[in-house]
Amino acid sequence: MVVPFALWAVVRLSGFEPDWPWVPAVAYTPYAVCAAVLGLALACVLRRWAAGTVALVSVLALVPAVLPRALTDGNPDAEGPALRVLAANLMVGQADPAELMALVERLKPDVLALQEFTPDSMRRLEEAGLRRTLRHAVTRPLTGVGGSAVYARHPVEDGGFIKEGPFGQARAWLTLPGEERIEVVSVHPCAPKRIGRQPCWQAGLEALPRGGGDALRVLAGDFNATLDHLPVRDLLDSGYRDAADVMGLGFVATWPQFGSWLQSPGVTIDHVLADSRMAVRGFQVLKLDGTDHRPVFAELRLP
Repeated sequence: MVVPFALWAVVRLSGFEPDWPWVPAVAYTPYAVCAAVLGLALACVLRRWAAGTVALVSVLALVPAVLPRALTDGNPDAEGPALRVLAANLMVGQADPAELMALVERLKPDVLALQEFTPDSMRRLEEAGLRRTLRHAVTRPLTGVGGSAVYARHPVEDGGFIKEGPFGQARAWLTLPGEERIEVVSVHPCAPKRIGRQPCWQAGLEALPRGGGDALRVLAGDFNATLDHLPVRDLLDSGYRDAADVMGLGFVATWPQFGSWLQSPGVTIDHVLADSRMAVRGFQVLKLDGTDHRPVFAELRLP
């Protein structure tokens, strides 16, 4: 019982990420930590001290990797303008446009990043008033899962389109009052396959702009990856912070939204990654009918 979680700890902390089946499995690392703790308790009850030692080492190795997600972090000194970011996967355009508009009206985001953005969902959202509320946009509607968009309260310029396989990721340069420019990416790399190699998934994450440098950036959307995946950890190391992690909400699952005992346990694959020079003042995981993902919302403050 304890050996699988010992191996899990070794791979998770090694800096090496095998392909299938590890890429889909590592998303469940928080559950693996709980199982490792149960293995430790069982070994102690049975007085199997060798197994207990292995389990204890596994727990001590894994807990520091995941526990900080439940603890709030400090913030840098950031006294610039606020930036409110909302991201939602529309599940091939099926999300309820009226409910999304209600979220927009209530939360008043400066930026809305949409994934699985189809021509039909664009039409229905704009008929519902999205373009009147967020007048500026970079839109790349596509049939299927590949469409992506960034709507904004302030002017935006098209920053290009990251396309890997059928999945697309819109990039936009947002200009705030005072001429502050920020790059926003509506993130949606390929979903990991249930079996087989993952080149499209990895390429989509590796194509995202690194943090640091002169420009401020925000990556928001469906990453199809958790903080336990190596490409996301590399992004964080480059100069981003995960808004949920900063606010101590890193264990709140975002997919699947409407679970049942037949579906997988919930995992946190929707994120707002903010430049590490920004302060994170708030974060919420929301509800949206018609989609299997829960939208995420972050309130940031610029340096």
